[in-house]
Amino acid sequence: MIDEEQSEEVSSEERRQHDRARLIVDVHFDGAESTGVASTKDISPGGLYMTTSTELPVGAMLAMRIPIGTRHVIVKGEVIYSNPGEGVGVKFRGLSDEDRRLLEHELPEA
Repeated sequence: MIDEEQSEEVSSEERRQHDRARLIVDVHFDGAESTGVASTKDISPGGLYMTTSTELPVGAMLAMRIPIGTRHVIVKGEVIYSNPGEGVGVKFRGLSDEDRRLLEHELPEA
């Protein structure tokens, strides 16, 4: 989520283009010299917010594995904003059409 204070730091091009659904699942991530598991706070076909105390800098590329329904979505993502000690907002990069359809079908209404 973008706080009022942070909203000025994120360009209009980077702002969320999809409504996010509240969904809490464990995301396995690897990148920015870190590997770990974080919990999603919300997710959409465009990206997610995950809570983690791991410091992941803006611009870091992550490989993520996200359980959705009975499958796992494997996708790369770029950290768009960081709230150190709290979590990060990640924009998906290269999400397949199949995985996009899965997310659109499986996610609860926002």
